[in-house]
Amino acid sequence: MYQITAKGPRGPIEIAWDALAWADPSPAGAVDAKEDARGAWRLDAFAETLEEAEECVVIIQDSAPELTARIEEIAERDWVTLSLEGLPPVKAGPFVVVGSHALAATSPGKISVLIEAGPAFGTGHHGTTLGCLLALAEARRRRKPGRVLDLGTGSGVLAIAALKVGAELAVGTDIDRDSVFVARENGRKNRVSRFFVHHVRGANASSIRAMAPYDTVFANILMKPLIGLAKDIEHLSAPGAVIILSGLLHHQAAPVRAAFEGHGMLFQRKIKRDGWSSLVFRKAD
Repeated sequence: MYQITAKGPRGPIEIAWDALAWADPSPAGAVDAKEDARGAWRLDAFAETLEEAEECVVIIQDSAPELTARIEEIAERDWVTLSLEGLPPVKAGPFVVVGSHALAATSPGKISVLIEAGPAFGTGHHGTTLGCLLALAEARRRRKPGRVLDLGTGSGVLAIAALKVGAELAVGTDIDRDSVFVARENGRKNRVSRFFVHHVRGANASSIRAMAPYDTVFANILMKPLIGLAKDIEHLSAPGAVIILSGLLHHQAAPVRAAFEGHGMLFQRKIKRDGWSSLVFRKAD
């Protein structure tokens, strides 16, 4: 596993992030951008092979010549533990996301979601996951989550949180087999029932359609696939459904909002955390 890192001003970092995310296919298995210090931003990409890592460097330098990208080989065990081990609990409204190493330190009265270290995305520490949890906390004050669809479930944290606050069932999907395994394990560790996790791409699989319509839909992925999923999500959603989208740098929110409003979704609000935006919509009754 190789990590590709570049540091610089926000503008060039966002341009390079866009270029990597929109590459089809992208040599990066995962891409992240965040503010590293006041006024200084950092781009991190991960690639399976050195050849793919070098392709990432070419894309970064072609799209943002002012950036200098470096490649570092990382041990597989570091990738597995990177998502959680040693990190403190994360509070998001009524939720607290913790690993077993910090479970004893959780706050009384909070809804604990146990997420262990693993190769799947979603620990609550990332601004996108945090934004989705805050959106769920707000939505549940108005209505129960009902039937939940979590596209790109990763660790399963969002689906599990919804089940812990009264969801009828949750369907999680991911294109990564490791994430499917991790999400199922996390469901068992959190003792939630009716959590169905499938290894599928997109939102049109029979395993997804069989449980529709959904009252709450999460999609914490990337801008391009979100735009492509707008029509399918509209068809899968029940009247009045809450749709929570993330995986978006702030400047990427506008085209995603336009795509979903173009399919009849009513924009409700934007939640900004750590350089990332989460969008909340409601399907008309």
